Amino acid sequence: MYYINVFFIYSILGHLLETFVYMAHSGESGILYGFWTPVYGIGCIIITACYNALFQRHHASKKLEALTVFLIGAVLLTFIEWIGGTLIEVLFGYVFWDYSKLKFHIGPYIAWEMALVWGFASMALIFIFKPWIDKVIQKIPKWVTYICIGLFIIDVSCTILFKL
Repeated sequence: MYYINVFFIYSILGHLLETFVYMAHSGESGILYGFWTPVYGIGCIIITACYNALFQRHHASKKLEALTVFLIGAVLLTFIEWIGGTLIEVLFGYVFWDYSKLKFHIGPYIAWEMALVWGFASMALIFIFKPWIDKVIQKIPKWVTYICIGLFIIDVSCTILFKL
């Protein structure tokens, strides 16, 4: 249940962040109808799982932990962004972002500048947000998680039916 709740919390927070950013640029946030952007949830699960696997039992110095989280986040989240952008374009015909105007881009969905952002965001996730979110997750009743799962399945189903 922990990682399911991580998925929903960060998908919702990611959607709120993108909605706020896109309000300033008159853009659209996400492919789904609901109030979540799953790529954020998936990315946060991966970063959290990697961190837990590497450092939950065997702690290293904070500098080594931070460097490891930065590198894992920069690489894996950039890869997820490339996969997500490609799939959304192929399956739905949408292009939500295009880094071609950035100096160090690799195709439309990857840029070294953004890899740095994902690395620092991963460090913020683990060292700032995770301790607080973990406390919130402990208080979430299972029935709330089950309702979120049901709503998410309905949302994905509607997206597939009406946008494909």
